[in-house]
Amino acid sequence: MRTGTVNGFVEGHGLAGCGKTPAPAWSWEGHGFSRAVSTAKEMGFSPWANCRRGRKGMVEACPTKALTFRTLLLIAVGMAVLGAVNCKRESRTNAVPFPASNEVAGWVKAGDTRTFAAADLWKYIDGDAERYLKAGVQSVSTTDYKFQNKVDAVVDIYTMENAEGAEKIFSSEAAVHENPIQLGDGARLHSQSLVFRKGAFLVRIVAYEESAETPQALLQLGQGIERRLAR
Repeated sequence: MRTGTVNGFVEGHGLAGCGKTPAPAWSWEGHGFSRAVSTAKEMGFSPWANCRRGRKGMVEACPTKALTFRTLLLIAVGMAVLGAVNCKRESRTNAVPFPASNEVAGWVKAGDTRTFAAADLWKYIDGDAERYLKAGVQSVSTTDYKFQNKVDAVVDIYTMENAEGAEKIFSSEAAVHENPIQLGDGARLHSQSLVFRKGAFLVRIVAYEESAETPQALLQLGQGIERRLAR
């Protein structure tokens, strides 16, 4: 028996019966269904090769190759569906969660974004990385902001395996002099910091200067990040 692997997702196809007009093709641009079809044909498979036709041209039986070809098509379509779901998940994960300069009034992005994978987390938070690793951290992205040229702040966004991991870190931290607020799935606002969780994300914003307007400014920046994470 010939075997092969169908790689990629659906780019376009028209499924048809023996001797019938193909159905209208539909497509997901950028995927490789055509490669799967080409591979199958190179292996000697054809959709209705040597089908035995009965009266009025209707198919009564098809050899194994034809059936195998149809199986490959079904696998490719199934992979396309899964691929669409994964693409949607990846688009959420890969979407830029940091607001652009002045997207949130008064806040300007003041540096490049750095990202540390779980294995390199110790390079950024040496001494506390183990706590995050146990909670299932996947990566952390960090960047600097400046508010009205008065307050410097750093934003850390931790991507966990799931919402339970983000909640575990959030709940493990002491809530001293906190101001609980409505943001994401849970949040704490302090005079110089804001911590909140949203799904599998844990966000920490820390300001280096304290002023009467700092808490409200941190909250507004946090709301801007939360909106992006919700996309």
